[in-house]
Amino acid sequence: MTEAKKLYIKTYGCQMNVYDSERMAEALGASGYVMTDAPDQADMILLNTCHIREKAAEKVYSELGRLKPLKLTNPDLKIGVAGCVAQAEGEEIMRRQPAVDLVVGPQTYHRLPAMEAAVRAGGRAVDTEFPEEDKFDHLPKGLHTRRAPAAFLTVQEGCDKFCAFCVVPYTRGAEVSRPVARVMTEARDLVARGVREITLLGQNVNAYHGEGDGGTWTLARLIRHLARIDRLERIRFTTSHPNDMDDDLIAAHGDEPKLMPYLHLPVQSGSDRILRAMNRKHTADAYLRLIERLRAARPDLLLSGDFIVGFPGESDADFDDTMELVRAVGYGQAFSFKYSPRPGTPAAERATVPDEVASDRLHRLQALLTQQQREVQAAMVGREVAVLFEKPGRLPGQMMGKSDYLHAVHVTDPRIEIGQIARVRITHSGPNSLGGVLAE
Repeated sequence: MTEAKKLYIKTYGCQMNVYDSERMAEALGASGYVMTDAPDQADMILLNTCHIREKAAEKVYSELGRLKPLKLTNPDLKIGVAGCVAQAEGEEIMRRQPAVDLVVGPQTYHRLPAMEAAVRAGGRAVDTEFPEEDKFDHLPKGLHTRRAPAAFLTVQEGCDKFCAFCVVPYTRGAEVSRPVARVMTEARDLVARGVREITLLGQNVNAYHGEGDGGTWTLARLIRHLARIDRLERIRFTTSHPNDMDDDLIAAHGDEPKLMPYLHLPVQSGSDRILRAMNRKHTADAYLRLIERLRAARPDLLLSGDFIVGFPGESDADFDDTMELVRAVGYGQAFSFKYSPRPGTPAAERATVPDEVASDRLHRLQALLTQQQREVQAAMVGREVAVLFEKPGRLPGQMMGKSDYLHAVHVTDPRIEIGQIARVRITHSGPNSLGGVLAE
């Protein structure tokens, strides 16, 4: 019997890359690969890359340099680069790092089996085009990877917004939504294998416009349809754009029990002047009015956001506007970064804010966001929340899960099983998690 080939995938970046890595594993599983957690035991290594963070490409080249010696001990090892850095860099990756055998973009990973066969035959392969065919039509029809009780499901890809700082329209392409029937089939398959929570993914997921019965469906309609699936208990979605938060989706937060009370809604800046420079096409006031409507629909909604400080041209007054917006909203979680130029984006050609200024602003913003996060977590103490338990914790007998509000919660109790949703009374709050006991 031929021994199975082993595949190691290192995933960078967002949840969509996590989903894509699973699908790559499934595609190569049809060619006889099984997953391994040890790169030195692998017959193929794939780096599924992200181009959002600072110096993303250089970090990939550094990782490739660390992997290169593995080829000395295993000459048959094949190394591939996938994802958004692959899309942006293309054949330059091959030129700079000869140890790489294949480069594949995020829209063509369904071609991985053919590319793998080509490199096994002694060639090298690059595929970073935007194909006419739908990659999801060409992936294995059954999902074969091991499932946790929570799963990601990509329903929308690409972006038409062209924010001045963002490479996504160039690396992921235009906005495309998957047909309703295909989303429902995949969701039912996930639930049949024990998934109880699904997070719908997209670069602008609330811009979803998939074809279904009766015409084009919105994200709200899709969520309501998914909620009818027996044994699917929880639905989330990320990432959203404020301009695509329509009336029905706002209403769904109030009247669909399976839609969890957590929303990631990036604003990036609280300054209208900077928002215009970013090409965000909304104002700070419009964002705040939207938050008011969402909280009217779901008063206990926990909000998360993204912020960029030090964007080209940002003044002290602009930064003060961002701090005021944060104080007005009160975030339960948030992600904040110093601006870093992305080659090919409009903002990359503009003069940057001095690094020491941007660093000071980031420190002050993160201090405020951390304070808000801790206040929200502290307010959970004494409350009962529903927790979906996903894995063992770090301590003996401890189990970890996520609350309705996406807080990490740990409980020590021998009665808890993975995949169980249980009521938990929160007893204490830590820096990044909550602790509790099973409610009677």
